[in-house]
Amino acid sequence: MHEVSDDATTATTASDRAHAAYRAARDRLLALRGQHEEAVAGHVPPDVGDRFNWAVDWFDGIARGVDRPCLTIVDDAGTPDERVTSVTFDAMARRSDQVAAWLTQVGMRRGDAVLLMLGNQVELWETMLGVMKIGAVIMPTTTAAGPGDLADRIARGAARVVVADSREAHKFDMVEGADLRIAVPTGADTTAPEGWHDLHDAYALETGPAAHPGTAPDDRLLLYFTSGTTSRPKLVEHTQVSYPVGHLSTTYWLGLKPGDVHLNISSPGWAKHAWSCFFAPWIAEATVFAYNYTRFDPAALLRVLRVHEVTSLCAPPTVWRMLINADLSGGPGSLREVIGAGEPLNPEVIARVHEAWGLTVRDGYGQTEMTAVVGNTVGSPVKPGSMGRPLPGCPVVLVDPVSGERVETPTSQGDSAEGEICLDLAERPVPLMTGYQGDDERNAEAMAGGYYHTGDVASVDADGYVTYVGRTDDVFKASDYKISPFEVESVLIEHPAVAEAAVVPAPDAVRLAVPKAYVALAPGHEPGPEVARSILAHARERLAPWQRVRRVEFFELPKTISGKIRRVELRGRETELSDTGAGSPELEWRDDDFPELRGGGPGRA
Repeated sequence: MHEVSDDATTATTASDRAHAAYRAARDRLLALRGQHEEAVAGHVPPDVGDRFNWAVDWFDGIARGVDRPCLTIVDDAGTPDERVTSVTFDAMARRSDQVAAWLTQVGMRRGDAVLLMLGNQVELWETMLGVMKIGAVIMPTTTAAGPGDLADRIARGAARVVVADSREAHKFDMVEGADLRIAVPTGADTTAPEGWHDLHDAYALETGPAAHPGTAPDDRLLLYFTSGTTSRPKLVEHTQVSYPVGHLSTTYWLGLKPGDVHLNISSPGWAKHAWSCFFAPWIAEATVFAYNYTRFDPAALLRVLRVHEVTSLCAPPTVWRMLINADLSGGPGSLREVIGAGEPLNPEVIARVHEAWGLTVRDGYGQTEMTAVVGNTVGSPVKPGSMGRPLPGCPVVLVDPVSGERVETPTSQGDSAEGEICLDLAERPVPLMTGYQGDDERNAEAMAGGYYHTGDVASVDADGYVTYVGRTDDVFKASDYKISPFEVESVLIEHPAVAEAAVVPAPDAVRLAVPKAYVALAPGHEPGPEVARSILAHARERLAPWQRVRRVEFFELPKTISGKIRRVELRGRETELSDTGAGSPELEWRDDDFPELRGGGPGRA
């Protein structure tokens, strides 16, 4: 007779209790889809006890014995049979057990920081779970990172281990540190490079379910670098609960249910990939659907989501703007939920999708530092331009940047109040990071006054709807009027020639600064005076006098490697042009160039 030790029985009981508490919180939110106020008012974070490991306590609990797909990957290359890879929940649990056991054999230890640089390949998900099951710390990294970025990340993150696609291994040749290196042979590679361990050796192991590593809720789990839109990327630390438990809010915002097929357009290595390609779908017991393409093709994406009966699509505004310029007449297929994330979603995009498909794209808001905290949720009225309302477990408040006082929500319809988006730290929110690793000064600044400061400015109306205004660094004054770049850009992209736009202040001798639009043109349009005049006229007709765009330049917008526009570079360019007296760039036109656009009456800026 096989006897079970008291320690093993206690561990199993603790895992069962954690799983039950987590499931109860998840099930409550599933039952309250479409009832936003009730979901928020009664939400209590699950009490997972004094130890918690999401991979063991939650994922294994929902996965073992389940032959439904937990992951489907479609590639745009190869033969039809080679293009689709699907893994069941049960297979993912077993394979991640093998990976965890093998990683331990080759020397990975609990608490090790692991730089993980893989694309959308099955090994990414297996390794994420396997590293979690050991109790090590995951540092996801984009495959677009170069040797300089990697050296910085390994140094600042104190990474001891690297797990990388074999095709990227050469980037580490001159990078010091992280002596334990593990490759995933990919493409034409059949073995790992010299000096690297081969992750595929894990699949030969005979092993049972991974034991609980004993991680406590406040133990480290994730290290993420921010995208660096306005400054050097920050290193964000998350715990065993801040993302795994905090992302209950994201699951509720996305509107996912068991059995759904969720496609999120996001690159591995960024926090949004963890949000919507890892935690939220598997919290809901849905299938993660990944689509790999060498070049983005809206028509191909539409075909894939219809053929594979995708039920929810989350994509950044850039993708949505490309989709509305494609042919949407084929319908949404099996789509039930459509979501925008990454940057604020312009009202024009929402209107165009609704007109074509009868579905409303629901916007939301969060940061690498936290989960989704504001969102337009299933069944809630969507106000054009608004990101929605605070989500369950997210104590979102607006704070006056000058006084540091909390901004009260207006009581009269039609009124609004403005301030910086913050989280109230009176009771530390579960979805919030512990802080920026190795940066006490920045932590003190971010957590000042009893609030976590996001650096984003928004307005709130009497119904509690939050509308994005801009980064505190991006909002500027022209002729003593405050300008929100987002508001102006939302009008500009309504013009058929404008694919994307970024508005920044341009130094001006009379007004100190005027709004200038950097524009990326839509297909079929070429830069020239007629297009410039048309865009300036379009903006003049639709914007308030003080928001008037006075300059437009056709330009390739600088972006972070995660795809966000770096307005800070454009502001710097404007300052340099002014300081050097270089005059107007070749592809810039000003309203003064067009007599019919000059001047203006009383009140014009």
